[in-house]
Amino acid sequence: MQDGFGDQRWLGRAEFGGWLILGLFGNLPLFVVSHALIATFLLVKTIWWPQWRPRLKLGLSSAYIIILTLQVVFETAVVFADDPWGHVLLRLVAASLVPVPFWVARWLTQTQAFEWPSLADLTTISLNTYQQNRARVAQVVTQTGHVRQVLSLPHLQALFMELHRHSLVQYHNAASLDQAYFERATAALGDPYLYIVISNTGSTASEVIGLFTQKQFNHASLSFDAALTTLLSYNGGERVYAPGLNPEMVQAFHQKADASVLVYRLSVTVAQKQKVLATVQAINATGSAYNILGLVTKHSLRRNMMFCSQFVYRMLQIGEVAYFQKQPGEVRPTDFVELDYRRQLEFVQEIQF
Repeated sequence: MQDGFGDQRWLGRAEFGGWLILGLFGNLPLFVVSHALIATFLLVKTIWWPQWRPRLKLGLSSAYIIILTLQVVFETAVVFADDPWGHVLLRLVAASLVPVPFWVARWLTQTQAFEWPSLADLTTISLNTYQQNRARVAQVVTQTGHVRQVLSLPHLQALFMELHRHSLVQYHNAASLDQAYFERATAALGDPYLYIVISNTGSTASEVIGLFTQKQFNHASLSFDAALTTLLSYNGGERVYAPGLNPEMVQAFHQKADASVLVYRLSVTVAQKQKVLATVQAINATGSAYNILGLVTKHSLRRNMMFCSQFVYRMLQIGEVAYFQKQPGEVRPTDFVELDYRRQLEFVQEIQF
């Protein structure tokens, strides 16, 4: 069924454009007015919609008011607390939360027709059905507990504090790889492999990303040597370096009890390895930034803005050893293993702590 706009693609682009404009150029009054207009529109629609029952109308109206209050409090206390224009990344986060009332309305109205089964229906449930549903319920309960843990207040506070360290348009990271690193990488050119490392670190960012990817391993790194002394990737810098291209240590991946690291190797020539190393040197000299916006948009505003799996795949492309086809911004860490249909990778080891 077609809506009034006719073309869903243009509607999607218009929504994205509005979100981007509000996030990049909006101030506190503009955000508050946007929330107020949306809440007013939805309240009027809810009150005058004849097909909805009074109980649903009351629930929707209460939800809109609560969401409006929370959004204004969040923007006043966090986004625009120190600056009337706020930080651009926090503004983008706030802008992405603007349509929350529409999502809630859609969810509540879609579930309004749900009816509990009658007693007669309940007595006809077979033992097999009960066992299957019990397993599903247990899984949902476990997942819900994990979501609550990941989205706990301390984790969210840590994420919002990290946003201030990122940049959408500038390279804040430069020369994070020192001369000793490049000496080790050059010495490893004789090793006929590049090493791809997929990790489940337990960091707050990794856990949040995992909620969306539904994958256990959510970080990818690259190394020129088997001992992983030249391990590097795009990351948040762990408050030591600026977000962007940084050296890594396997020991730093141990941020939870069940953290684990998978190490694979890919056969390459010396010339291919030199191309990758030369590119890393160029990025290190020019500067870089973590592509936090690209986690959502799948694109980079500048060449040296990448996230971890985007960087690793781009290096494989430059070295002409990419063994699957995908846009760099769409590559997830687990793709390096799951999309290896021709078995180009060799498993080396699993590191557990």
